[in-house]
Amino acid sequence: MCGILGVVSTSPVNQLLYDGLLVLQHRGQDAAGIATAEGDRFFMHKGPGLVRDVFRTRNMRNLAGNWGIGHVRYPTAGSAYNAAEAQPFYVNSPFGLLLAHNGNLTNSQALTREMFLADRRHINTNSDSEVLLNVLAHELEAASSGLRLDDAAVFRAVAGVHRRCRGAYAAVAMIAGFGLLAFRDPYGIRPLVIGKRETESGDTEWLVASESVALDVLGFSLVRDVAPGEAVLVDMDGNFRSRQCAERTVSAPCMFEYVYLARPDSIIDGVSVYEARLKMGEFLAAKLKRTMPHAAIDVVIPIPDSSRPSALEMALSLGLPYREGFVKNRYIGRTFIMPGQSTRKKSVRQKLNTIHQEFRGKNVLLVDDSIVRGTTSREIVAMAREAGARKVYMASAAPPVRYANVYGIDMPTRRELIASDRDEEEVRRVIGADGLLYQDLDDLRAAVRTLNPSLQLFETSCFDGCYITGDITAEYLSGVEHQRGAAKENASEPEGGGQLDLNLAEDEE
Repeated sequence: MCGILGVVSTSPVNQLLYDGLLVLQHRGQDAAGIATAEGDRFFMHKGPGLVRDVFRTRNMRNLAGNWGIGHVRYPTAGSAYNAAEAQPFYVNSPFGLLLAHNGNLTNSQALTREMFLADRRHINTNSDSEVLLNVLAHELEAASSGLRLDDAAVFRAVAGVHRRCRGAYAAVAMIAGFGLLAFRDPYGIRPLVIGKRETESGDTEWLVASESVALDVLGFSLVRDVAPGEAVLVDMDGNFRSRQCAERTVSAPCMFEYVYLARPDSIIDGVSVYEARLKMGEFLAAKLKRTMPHAAIDVVIPIPDSSRPSALEMALSLGLPYREGFVKNRYIGRTFIMPGQSTRKKSVRQKLNTIHQEFRGKNVLLVDDSIVRGTTSREIVAMAREAGARKVYMASAAPPVRYANVYGIDMPTRRELIASDRDEEEVRRVIGADGLLYQDLDDLRAAVRTLNPSLQLFETSCFDGCYITGDITAEYLSGVEHQRGAAKENASEPEGGGQLDLNLAEDEE
């Protein structure tokens, strides 16, 4: 999971891109980067860490120009510890290209070999985003006529990318001296939205982003989503064009965006994330009434933050009090992405603290967005008991997570997923709850589809093991397991030896 931005403006965009990345920081905390252009020259700064730590005054001054792209990284391919894999990526031929990418190519290894043998292109990192950039570069070279580049050639190049690349990808790219390009994979797995705003002089400025919340904060109005397989092109004068570039498209957005990944104030594929989470709570409450009618629950308490809408709607539907029982320390990383189970266990206690009076002597229903490893859930149940709860019930707004995700979410290996080889009763015993309630997958689909009936398919592979792109084999999944396991064992690796940084200053202001 990553966050991307691309903008064409009538004034300098360095501050706008910085502000936009801050809004998308929840989509990646491992690295950040911004690239801009003035005339035919690119300027870029990127590095490991949070947006506020990567950029200093000196770096911002060097990011000249009225158009550019930005990226926050949460690695799903390559290494979180290699600064060379921060994005955007740059290649100088043809024309000069910069690219930032959210998602994961499922055939990146095959493409790497193919590009070396057939295209004579060398990939210098383990990042699939560098692979995507080089595929785009090769296709642009093949589609263009000599030194000339026009809209039709760019759209032909994106069509070539769709033919060669598999998996999930939403990308923004800069073509030197030409304009901003944005495109989305033929399944629309990862989100990408278009916004615009009118200046006082009557000019139109354009912004593409992973989530609509970036448009809101930056003062752009939401136009629409980039359609699956579509490419959007904005030249340096602000002229907007778009074209469908895929031979076959299927709209199948990632369900985990609605469950957990996206901010609640975002709208993705015509669905309010907040309203979707309310609906999840509504369906979950109905299931609790059917399956646990004798549970004498006194209070509903959310696990901060993303479960709050679902917990609130559950409480309303059940006629129970809704209370905040946990206080969250926001200055510690997500347990979802922290290395090592022992570190993660300690982190739960550092991240959350109980308000004892909300638990003491009560039967509590704790609501979380999902249960992945189960480590966090087990600690939270124990904390509720230590705070004086008589009984602790746990409800998950998502179904059991049983399978690996290969489309851009760096979930644990399957053997680390608590529900991969356990039924619900076994999971309940492991986390120590008195009762456990999971959302049904059909209800989860219905919760989102109710808000946009045109969405008939969703990418739900982590719940049902059905991979929408149709190219995922047992051998591939075994390789993913091995790769992620090896990445955990080699948690520190030398930096450097990777992509060229343009104006990348090591010193701080």
